[in-house]
Amino acid sequence: MDKPRATPSPRQTELLEAAYGYVLQHGITGTSLRPLAEAIGSSTRVLMFLFDTKDGLIRALLERARADEIDALETLAPTSTGLAAGIETLWSWLSSDSHRPLLLLWVECYSRSLLDGEGPWADFAEETVTSWLDLLARCQPVEERANRSGVIERTLALAVLRGALLDLLATSDRERSSAAVLRLTELMNESR
Repeated sequence: MDKPRATPSPRQTELLEAAYGYVLQHGITGTSLRPLAEAIGSSTRVLMFLFDTKDGLIRALLERARADEIDALETLAPTSTGLAAGIETLWSWLSSDSHRPLLLLWVECYSRSLLDGEGPWADFAEETVTSWLDLLARCQPVEERANRSGVIERTLALAVLRGALLDLLATSDRERSSAAVLRLTELMNESR
């Protein structure tokens, strides 16, 4: 299977970071190795040596993007303070203009995974859902995490956050998207 080496060399790390910056600006679907290599000051031969194949490089970029998103969100998600508070904190991060390039890349990778479940895209969407549900579970009080109601609430939260994010990215209508997320948190607080 095409994977980067277990312990990346400093050069591999340097090129992966440069390639990540490139795909944040230009997207990942349809990325051609020659222009990418030229843009990051490398060659296709070096990229193939370090990442084995184009799929290996794409897989490394997908892992890098998801790690960047989850690392940022994990530092924000309050633990055991309630799902509504967690949703508000996460939405604040998701709706920030400064995170738009990363989130557009996420949408591109997520949809590609749904359309082409083979190769480097395989399981990206499913792993993303699992990561988000795990993150949202940490916002819930411990006694709610394992019960069916808790699972359903965080699934609803994920669906609303993802839908509002897609709407925001498509329309830039922050007021409407944020109002929908806020309404969900109000409903959650009212049901308590």
